[in-house]
Amino acid sequence: MRFMIIRKADRDTEAGVMPDEQLLADMIKYNEEMVKAGVMIAGEGLHPSAKGARVKFSNGKPSVIDGPFAETKELIAGFTMIEVGSRQEALDWIRRWPASDAGGNVELELRQVFEADDFGAEFAPELRAVEERLRAEIDRRASGATKR
Repeated sequence: MRFMIIRKADRDTEAGVMPDEQLLADMIKYNEEMVKAGVMIAGEGLHPSAKGARVKFSNGKPSVIDGPFAETKELIAGFTMIEVGSRQEALDWIRRWPASDAGGNVELELRQVFEADDFGAEFAPELRAVEERLRAEIDRRASGATKR
């Protein structure tokens, strides 16, 4: 089962305040524990919404709204993707989040990622084959990718 741990944005992350050395060390230790346990798939911090955009479609036509966005409680500052055996195991990992983040006042959200079987019969064999081919291509590119 794959889960996304969503680190909600706050005033500091939206202001572009960078983490101090202690938080960076704590996050690296936390990530290292997950990598050693074989559960971490990916994890990234995100720039503030001032550097982002939203795209809203109306009748199929996109319009772009540049950030920043006012409601920080609706925004995310980063994410971690994990693969574990159960929701409980995911919660066990999320409970170990570094207490130094936001002075111990951080909000995290846990969301399960859909798997192919969740879509039922509508996810026909030919669609599954395309999906598997696309995932294999993504994995191939990621394994050969270098930092840009």
